[in-house]
Amino acid sequence: MFYREAGDFKTSYADDNQTFPIRFDRVRYYVVLAVAFGIIPFIINDYWANAVFVPFLIYAIAAIGLNILTGYCGQVSLGTGGFMAVGAYACYKLMTGFPEISIVLHILGAGFVTAGVGVLFGLPSLRIKGFYLAVATLAAQFFLVWLFNKVPWFYNNSASGQISAPERTVFGVPVTGANTDAWAKYLICLVFVVVLAWLARNLTRGTLGRSWMAIRDMDIAAEIIGVNPLRAKLTAFAISSFFVGIAGALFFSVYLGAVEVGEVFGINKSFLVLFMIILGGLGSIFGSFAGAAFLVLLPVLLKNILVGQLGWATDLAAHIELIIVGGLIMVFLIIEPHGLAQLWRIAKEKLRLWPFPH
Repeated sequence: MFYREAGDFKTSYADDNQTFPIRFDRVRYYVVLAVAFGIIPFIINDYWANAVFVPFLIYAIAAIGLNILTGYCGQVSLGTGGFMAVGAYACYKLMTGFPEISIVLHILGAGFVTAGVGVLFGLPSLRIKGFYLAVATLAAQFFLVWLFNKVPWFYNNSASGQISAPERTVFGVPVTGANTDAWAKYLICLVFVVVLAWLARNLTRGTLGRSWMAIRDMDIAAEIIGVNPLRAKLTAFAISSFFVGIAGALFFSVYLGAVEVGEVFGINKSFLVLFMIILGGLGSIFGSFAGAAFLVLLPVLLKNILVGQLGWATDLAAHIELIIVGGLIMVFLIIEPHGLAQLWRIAKEKLRLWPFPH
């Protein structure tokens, strides 16, 4: 078979420690990037951008952020929707307060604001963990949604209570507002995904990532061998919230254009991102992408097949989607807790050993 390590020699520690040590994996990665940047922008239309590609890319960023906190550091969080709301409202205030600054800097600034809020709500993790930490982050979810609903300053005293993204451009091309083309939305989200995924991969493979995993596996033993739990947990909350805040800013400014916090960033959003990393695989960057792709594509497929082809009612298709997702979560938690990422690893291992897979 073509998937072999024979002849793929490593002559240095750096070569052996690559993200993709097998040459075929590296080639496949570059091919995916070439297609993503060189082909899809020229063939994408509004339907594919709004229904599949843009939400997939944004949810992938949010899933990577939550996976850093929960999958790598072992800190359970049910407040992802609230932190996405922080990113969205921070981006809105920056866009309206500093219209002369690039939208890219607004989105990054929203990420840093969310990181600060994440550290604040991450402080209880120094004293509590597990179920109690999940309840604390759930309280953060409800508090943040209530705050953005009740304080008119956050939505500039708008009568409707909604926030709407003004038109902004990157290199003269609109990326927010009503005149934005599908390829422009897709490309700005793709650039953020590639950069943040590269950043997350390097962080999780470095010293900081190893300290997160030590805290996750056995926090007392990690502290005994010199891992600072204060630094590890708070950096996990900060970096996770940074990713989630950028996802919220993109969700508001590029994808939807106008949001109302209770409808868009409610508790359902927190559970949706949590389900993505459970199905995709905890502690895996690829699992974040796989889970996001699955839960973005599933409603589209069910709508096209059950509603479009078979003529079923839309609400019935939505209920079937919930049944499928709930059933798959139970199956994965029982049979394969590491999710789709582990199934992918097993498939690659069998392919490497073909025709003698174990």
